[in-house]
Amino acid sequence: MHRRLVYGDESALTEAYDVYGGLVRGVAVRVTRSTSAADDVAQEVFAHLWARPYAFDARRGTLRTWLSMLAHRRAVDWVRGEARHRKAATADDEVLHAIPDLDPGPDERVVDRERSLLLHSALAELPLHQREVVHLAYFGGRTYREAAADLGIPEGTAKTRLRTALHRLAETLADPPDPAFGTRARERGA
Repeated sequence: MHRRLVYGDESALTEAYDVYGGLVRGVAVRVTRSTSAADDVAQEVFAHLWARPYAFDARRGTLRTWLSMLAHRRAVDWVRGEARHRKAATADDEVLHAIPDLDPGPDERVVDRERSLLLHSALAELPLHQREVVHLAYFGGRTYREAAADLGIPEGTAKTRLRTALHRLAETLADPPDPAFGTRARERGA
């Protein structure tokens, strides 16, 4: 049979499958514990036998032993591949679970709302000429030069107003008013 395989006799492959197919599948099922994986392994083993019949050396053992050993190796490779696949899938799941939820929770929404109210209150306390420059620069996306042109004032004036407004906002937001007393913490001596 082996000599016929070497010469490309397809009937020899059919004969080898008929004689050893059950053995190869049995070895693969014991290792993989999966009939579908065992079918794949058997297909690989007999495809290997057909493609490389000269790889079998009759001096080292029987065709039965060689096909069993080949089936065992392929099945072990399949099990290792599945283990790597499961490990990679688990790692992917862990990475996905480690990604923070970008949707803010209720606590973050309350804090964001309070910050927004503080900022709007602080902006309302600014003189109109400073508030205009801040709105154009930060909410309108303009540079101080563009804000100066929009307001019809010199660039230096726009820059000074923006700098003064930002300084006042920083002071106000660093020491927010206490809503219970309507005063700032510094004024209370805290």
